Amino acid sequence: MSRMDRREYSQKAALVTGAARGIGKAIAVMLAERGYRVAICDRDAAAGSRTAAETGIAFVRCDVSREASARACVQRVIRRFGRLDALVNNAGIAAPENGPLEKLALAEWNRRIGTNLTGVFLMSKHAAPHLRRARGAIVNIASTRALQSEPDTEAYAAAKGGVVALSHALAISLAPQVRVNCVSPGWIDTGKSKLRRADHDQHPAGRVGRVEDVAELAFYLVSERAGFTTGANFVIDGGMTRKMIYA
Repeated sequence: MSRMDRREYSQKAALVTGAARGIGKAIAVMLAERGYRVAICDRDAAAGSRTAAETGIAFVRCDVSREASARACVQRVIRRFGRLDALVNNAGIAAPENGPLEKLALAEWNRRIGTNLTGVFLMSKHAAPHLRRARGAIVNIASTRALQSEPDTEAYAAAKGGVVALSHALAISLAPQVRVNCVSPGWIDTGKSKLRRADHDQHPAGRVGRVEDVAELAFYLVSERAGFTTGANFVIDGGMTRKMIYA
């Protein structure tokens, strides 16, 4: 990246939710490395504080499923930076399995919908006035599970499918001042599991995804280079949703 690009982005501010670890952390770090002033938020205060100490990125504790918390988070970021140009809604309960449908408690369904879907709505709602002024962008992180499923994943699939639909609805409602796009990752290695050669080989791209793959796409989508891109869902899964598999 050129010095001119870094100077351009240094005037901009970004907020990444659920960024204490994994994909969110990778996005926040990449934005910061490329010049953005960045804040991260997460419900896990200990993990968020560790990431802030490691990276130098500002941390705000936030439960995105609660409106008062979401509102306060956005307000703190505005007080710190004076503006908001990019919102990346990454926060979510990552475990997709919810057990047999007949045993899925309404409270557990609501918990997953609240964080994975309602959180996107709340953060976007309270960030929208600031993003409009900056002619900024929103990137929502969904999942390929919005498009295909394994058994016993109803709550996660419904929430992520909702994120895809909410993204194009927001793109129309906030146009033309704010662009809104969605990213649906497939299998992304966040360092939690030991990968086998077979795990890589099943992907048409020849490998499991990396958090940096998603970060690069998110960076592009919030940048001016994506100025004609809005309302879209970008599947980043190494080709797996296009691969026919028969048992």
